[in-house]
Amino acid sequence: MLVGYNTNISFKGTIYHVQTEDNGTKNPVIITFLYHKGAILASKKVSYSHLLQDADWKQKAKTMMKDQHHGMIKELQSGRYTGGGDAVEAEAYDDKDRSEKRLDDILIEFIIGKG
Repeated sequence: MLVGYNTNISFKGTIYHVQTEDNGTKNPVIITFLYHKGAILASKKVSYSHLLQDADWKQKAKTMMKDQHHGMIKELQSGRYTGGGDAVEAEAYDDKDRSEKRLDDILIEFIIGKG
């Protein structure tokens, strides 16, 4: 499982959270969620199973994760989920390797059918 991305965004006075995670090689899917106050406003899911045979699959998957994460942020900035674009301030931080399941992890597994 690759380390994911989390970004808090202040947009038009409202805080949004963008989260991108890898489900691992047994279920090679990258999923990105856009949250507001804990509610999922949007999600994107893409498989990277076609990359697993490549020697550099981890780097390629990481690039896909970053692109998908930034794509969701750009869609938010364009007004796709809020009704109008504007400049935003973003504070990004990478997740640290986690050993405990979080509620988000449990929900993701349920949504994609693993739970």
